Amino acid sequence: MNVLILGSGGREHAFAYKIKQSPLCKNLFVAPGNSGTSELATNLNIQVDEFSNIESAIIKHEISLVVVGPEGPLVNGFHDFISNNDKLSNVSVIGPKKEAAQLEGSKDYAKQFLNRHNIPTAKHETFTAENIENAYEYIDQMTPPYVLKADGLAAGKGVLIIDNANEAKNLIHEMLINSKFGKASSSVVIEEFLDGIELSCFVLTDGETYKLFPSAKDYKRIGEGDTGLNTGGMGAVSPPPFLSSELLNKIENKVIKPTIEGLKKDEIEYQGFIFFGLIKVDDEPYVIEYNVRMGDPETEAVLPRIKSDFLDLLISVNNGNLENQNLVIDEDSAVTVFLVSGGYPEKYEKNQEIFGLQKVSDSTVFHAGAIKKDKKIVTSGGRVLAVSSSAETIELALQKSYNSIKKINFKNMNYRKDIGFDL
Repeated sequence: MNVLILGSGGREHAFAYKIKQSPLCKNLFVAPGNSGTSELATNLNIQVDEFSNIESAIIKHEISLVVVGPEGPLVNGFHDFISNNDKLSNVSVIGPKKEAAQLEGSKDYAKQFLNRHNIPTAKHETFTAENIENAYEYIDQMTPPYVLKADGLAAGKGVLIIDNANEAKNLIHEMLINSKFGKASSSVVIEEFLDGIELSCFVLTDGETYKLFPSAKDYKRIGEGDTGLNTGGMGAVSPPPFLSSELLNKIENKVIKPTIEGLKKDEIEYQGFIFFGLIKVDDEPYVIEYNVRMGDPETEAVLPRIKSDFLDLLISVNNGNLENQNLVIDEDSAVTVFLVSGGYPEKYEKNQEIFGLQKVSDSTVFHAGAIKKDKKIVTSGGRVLAVSSSAETIELALQKSYNSIKKINFKNMNYRKDIGFDL
């Protein structure tokens, strides 16, 4: 079959890497893709929000399956667009419809869902400009630190953790009155701070049953020791060593199964990935957030551990055969370390030539913010390359990635040298 992947990051390169391995894949396309996907597939110069251009490409290239990488198209109704189009009636989509995508598109929607189905999460309230005084009162009733979340999508920047009550109130004013995050902060969720260790769990579901993918822990801060500004993710390890069979059993029974059952009870149709952003507090799992797609950089550590035919798994979501699929997971650990542009996540330079990729042999390098230009591979974003490795232990896998990184270079290249330090 012919497959189209939407997106341009390391996650989408990892998708292409796994789908290309399947004998079921005839032709593979990525829109818009990057320098890495161009080695495995045909890149299409189409952005993920250009639905009509994607429609034309699906028809032209006789696409049977579309795998949606980022959340934006899903929250904006891409799956609905395909389903409601008579010309595309035979096209399957991995990624939920607009209603279900609100689990990521609206923090308040997700919190209401969690409450409705008794899934553990932090205590919280939602406020708008109309009841901002109530928000201030809510802060006064809480103990610091205070967690403020823009309700909508804010490119990963809409969550603030504040220690000082007055500063928290000022930021609430900035969000609700001065639109600090645009429309995303027209509502703000204020919630209690949970102190624990975070992890990410993933399932592929057809809305009736699910397959549990490998779990991971990512590292969001730019600086060693988890310091500095938040980023899109500086690295990830899979599996997290602290994820015991007892904890995983709690996650399945208290979070994953109630989520799948909740979707059915609410008559919310869902086909695709669910990313459970969790925090372990005293050996109990709490949901921090839902994402309606795979994570990045976690995907670059999770997919290499899947030994089953990845495309066959995706096909089974829409043909009713997911329950019968045998998902085989590699026992080895996998890690990914991101190489980023100097200055990221703030101002950074682009168009820096990348050297040494051909010298890497012990790791897989997934391209993210990198493109081909004048027969060279150059940087095009903040997070540039994800260097992924597998081994019997996380320590050995990290050693492989860091040895591979020594062979790669671009101007002002930066990366964290302590991924996995806390494990």
